[in-house]
Amino acid sequence: MKRVAVFCGSNYGVQPEYEQAAQQLGAFLAEKGLAVVYGGGNVGLMGALARAALEAGGDVIGVMPALLEEYKDDQMGLTELHMVATLHDRKAKMADLADGFIALPGGLGTMEEIFEIITWAQLGVHSKPAGFLNVNGYYDGLQAFLDHMVKEGFVKVEHRSMVMVEVLIPHLLDRFEHFQSPQVNKRISPEKPLAP
Repeated sequence: MKRVAVFCGSNYGVQPEYEQAAQQLGAFLAEKGLAVVYGGGNVGLMGALARAALEAGGDVIGVMPALLEEYKDDQMGLTELHMVATLHDRKAKMADLADGFIALPGGLGTMEEIFEIITWAQLGVHSKPAGFLNVNGYYDGLQAFLDHMVKEGFVKVEHRSMVMVEVLIPHLLDRFEHFQSPQVNKRISPEKPLAP
């Protein structure tokens, strides 16, 4: 693994631990020689992550759609900045660049980005690991909901197990190193026959 994409909030959230976790993750990845791939902005947890990685001597690759160009900061000193046309293009570019994916706390955009990546893995489009850094219990409710999806017959146990959730950064990265994508069909039961 050489590059890790991080999805996270463009806000800071209300708990100071969220920003601290973004800074710790940026520094940790840099110290391990892993480049950070992120959304390219200078605000919120995104900015905190990128600045910490850069300050620790790491490579930081931003991918920014034209729609969000106002958040571009030429003074940040990113290793690379890829300007793309759309949000869809940003996700595709980040997916191509990264070998693994982490979600820090964030909002709707963070959820949409990480779950598209997880869905692609579920469908066999790629076999890269993805997980959540569970800062201050932020993702406790999400874990319960994922378990509920399994119980209700919409997600296979094997696919639920691919969604890694850890409190400690080293534990999550260790699981990434040992990740093997499950080779099972997404569908849980055969299609019901059409009524006559």
